[in-house]
Amino acid sequence: MPQLNQIALVAYSQLFWLLLVLAVIYFGIGKLMLPKIQSTVEARDKRIADDLAAAQAARLAADETEAAYRARIDESRAEALKVSAAAKASSARATEERMRVAAEANQAKVEEAEARIRAAADAALAEIEDVAAGAAQDMVSRLAGVSVSAADAKRAVKAAMANG
Repeated sequence: MPQLNQIALVAYSQLFWLLLVLAVIYFGIGKLMLPKIQSTVEARDKRIADDLAAAQAARLAADETEAAYRARIDESRAEALKVSAAAKASSARATEERMRVAAEANQAKVEEAEARIRAAADAALAEIEDVAAGAAQDMVSRLAGVSVSAADAKRAVKAAMANG
């Protein structure tokens, strides 16, 4: 059978071409394409590493900015507390001064009123003594039928009020 005799020739020829194609593919991919792929992967890895370093630097800068911001906020809060305390103290001093002035004015009015009350009480007491002396004179003259002088009646009323 002639077909079977050709198998060896055809198989060797196909095996040769198969090996030749595989060698071309191996060298084509291994020597030509692989370096390009490796350089692309290395460039990508370098870019990722650079991006990570830039992100880290940006994070550190953001942390520093945040720390500075918090420090400024704390300083502003402390300054606001100082200003508030100073305003409260100033207001307290002003209020205290107004209270002192008002208390002095009230004290002067109270003393003036007390003096008027004392004068009125003294005047009323003098009038009461006069009225009591008159009434005593009148009672003695009606009851005892004796006439008593106004000076004697006043002395008797004063003595009675002093004992009384």
